[in-house]
Amino acid sequence: MARSRTARRRPGRPPHVVVATRLFTPEPVAAAFRQEALVLALERAGAEVTVLTTTAPGAGRVRSRSRKVSRWPVKRDHQGQVRGYLSYLSFDLPLALRLLAQRPMDALVLEPPPTTGMVGMVAAAIRRVPYTFYAADVWSDATDSVDGVPSLVRSAVRWAEKTVWKRADAVLTISPGVQHRIEELIGRRASLTMVGNGVDTETFTTAGEDGGETAPYVVYAGTVSEWQGAEVFVDAFARVRVDHPGARLLFFSEGSGRDELEARVRAEGIEGIEFRDKIPPSQVAAHLRGAVAGLSSITPGQGYEFALPTKIYAATATGTPVIHAGEGAAHDRIRDNHLGWACDHDVEAVAAALDRALRGEGRPSREHLRSWTLQNASLAGCAAAGASQVMASLRR
Repeated sequence: MARSRTARRRPGRPPHVVVATRLFTPEPVAAAFRQEALVLALERAGAEVTVLTTTAPGAGRVRSRSRKVSRWPVKRDHQGQVRGYLSYLSFDLPLALRLLAQRPMDALVLEPPPTTGMVGMVAAAIRRVPYTFYAADVWSDATDSVDGVPSLVRSAVRWAEKTVWKRADAVLTISPGVQHRIEELIGRRASLTMVGNGVDTETFTTAGEDGGETAPYVVYAGTVSEWQGAEVFVDAFARVRVDHPGARLLFFSEGSGRDELEARVRAEGIEGIEFRDKIPPSQVAAHLRGAVAGLSSITPGQGYEFALPTKIYAATATGTPVIHAGEGAAHDRIRDNHLGWACDHDVEAVAAALDRALRGEGRPSREHLRSWTLQNASLAGCAAAGASQVMASLRR
């Protein structure tokens, strides 16, 4: 969206790009990796970057001397996640003042949720700078899939998200499915750019330790919530363990459904399933390297079939195949590119896929999985495309 700028950059001064994100490294989540990669790409493109984010354990890690990271304490849930309306507001309200206080600011990059987008949209208008929104998900669709959310809240989230997209100078989408869904909601626009999504292929690699686990095991690494439907793996694993008594299912997870799933496993006495605490990306990579398969799932019928979970690429980058339960883009990608076993989100189908994986039937080679990931799901390449769009917004 074109707009006049009252403040022009001083000749010779590199552009100052501000990235506002509630999650940033060293937090071991996809959004944090995505934003760090974008920051590094922006710096390579010649920008000075300031990151406005939240305080987090281990926040002192530095990978770029020119980067400035400003952290602010926020409300976190009992799992340590910045999740829920109160948590979002504890970041968004101070963010408004932090953005207005930035001197100088030539461009702004915003990460979901939509409330952060609204705050950033207003700040960008006041400061007369372009803003880019990184649309990794369609949050209003996710809200629609959660039971108990008041209709007023659903409508407000949808309105906020669509408004932020429409007014953005650039909207970066992470997959054809997300791009198509946004086009359904606001129409085709020149500001929409599909940059793709991927994983840090320097951290998630075939080289290195394997986590030191014994016995064959599979790994679910990532969020557990309504739209993933990870409980299908619990039910399927209980069946498969009859024929594979030494097998284990390891969850390295967080999310609204994790505690409930763990309580159910404990109550039903299902053996071989372990729920672990969050661990750094390098340790996740090590456990994936030694796994029979990584696990991914999307609950059918909730409108999220377009999603391509990052956990898929984390596994394939380490040379480990994926079992994906559910229809849609992820199912097709795994099936069409021989990345593992794609099946229905059904206990019997998942049990069959687990059995095949544990027996080594139809397992793709580590070399194929790694090569495919480097060519199609490198986070650095996706970030470079995103940085190009941000820099282009400065010239409009």
